[in-house]
Amino acid sequence: MNEDTFNMELRKFLKMVGITSQREIEKAVHDGISSGALQGTEKLDAKVVLRVDKLGLSCDIKGTIALE
Repeated sequence: MNEDTFNMELRKFLKMVGITSQREIEKAVHDGISSGALQGTEKLDAKVVLRVDKLGLSCDIKGTIALE
């Protein structure tokens, strides 16, 4: 295994995950506020499931996103 290649590829993957996740959450929150489903003062429980089947890896990452 080439450590430099692995590190660079892992960072690219995590950057894509972060950017895509932020975009999707922002859109869902704005849609929720526009539709009246959210007031904009909530704290949202969030969970990401990280899975790499070939490694047998499954990890839940939980957190809270405050809107105000």
